[in-house]
Amino acid sequence: MPAAQAAAGKRLPEGSDGAFTFVFAGVGFPERELCSRRIALVSRGRSPPPLGWAFRGQATMKTIRWGIIGCGDVTEVKSGPAFSKADGSTLVAVMRRNGALAEDYARRHGVPRWHDDAQAIIGAPDIDAVYIATRPDTHHEYTLRCAAAGKAVYVEKPMAMTHAQCQEMIAACAQHGVPLFVAYYRRAMPYMLKVKELLDSGAIGHVCAVTTHHVGRLPDPADLTGGTLPWRVDPAYGSGGIFFETVCHNFDILDFFFGPITDVRGFAGNHAGAYPPEDTVTASYVFQSGVQGSGVWCFASDRDAEGTEIIGTAGSIRFHPFSFAPIRLTRDGQTTEFAIVNPDHVQQPLIQTIVNELNGVGRCPSHGESAARTAWVIEEILRGYRRR
Repeated sequence: MPAAQAAAGKRLPEGSDGAFTFVFAGVGFPERELCSRRIALVSRGRSPPPLGWAFRGQATMKTIRWGIIGCGDVTEVKSGPAFSKADGSTLVAVMRRNGALAEDYARRHGVPRWHDDAQAIIGAPDIDAVYIATRPDTHHEYTLRCAAAGKAVYVEKPMAMTHAQCQEMIAACAQHGVPLFVAYYRRAMPYMLKVKELLDSGAIGHVCAVTTHHVGRLPDPADLTGGTLPWRVDPAYGSGGIFFETVCHNFDILDFFFGPITDVRGFAGNHAGAYPPEDTVTASYVFQSGVQGSGVWCFASDRDAEGTEIIGTAGSIRFHPFSFAPIRLTRDGQTTEFAIVNPDHVQQPLIQTIVNELNGVGRCPSHGESAARTAWVIEEILRGYRRR
């Protein structure tokens, strides 16, 4: 298709929803630097969150208009449809470097517009918030560009390749007065909220320790031959391997339950030699709350299995943050199971909290600050291995 058409994107007729004048107050910005933006945000009479989305003059919920950078596999079911199904939310446009794939995605998902250039999303006046669903090595750049354009940012996990990049993303969003959310969606899933409910109710007494055991098979041998590695284990993309890309979910949910990890020791190795990054990791850590933790992760195993056990003075809770097998509460020798059904689009509950926060109602549980803590933990665990 012609370059001009590619830059403009393929557009279907626009809906009738309008935008609303919105005062965007950045942290540390003097009053004279406040700027009015055209954005579909409203207030329900609640105080705005700390990063300052403060709407003036409307009293009913309006629609947040989203654009996606990177409409790949993760957006097919987990996240993409949720932007249209969440209350007060709509998906306006998607982008992928391969224009044919972007067009196909837009057609199948009923998205009005598609692009093959990220700037078409970042600079669009009819987009309020951007979901960055690209590889982790691009998260930093796209976040900084979106922040500079005044867009609210929702970035996939891992937040970035390094803790330092995370800090730069947080600073850029604060500088430009935009909120930064990260796709640690387990924080809003019914399954995890049930675990938190049990903990908060004192079901197992005082929490003493938490242990994680996670093993998995190597990738299909066919994917490791031919000179091209899967991106998750390809050093060309600065990958930290499957531990870096996947286990961050585990550490983030533990941060949600017990607060920040303040001390961590880790050991990593590569036993199978199937790809350059680590395939086996062990670690011990202590949370600010005093809870002690440990874990073993081996992705060169003969099977797939995972589980986390929380040990308290009056019982234990075992849950499965990846398979979502029934939660098991054990007290006084008796075990009770809780089978929790998660939504079809697992990111939808978190996306709803983002939309709500942008409308001045409540607060999303996954921000840049919490995600950066997880990045620090992973970095500390892998530090010795990466120095080799």
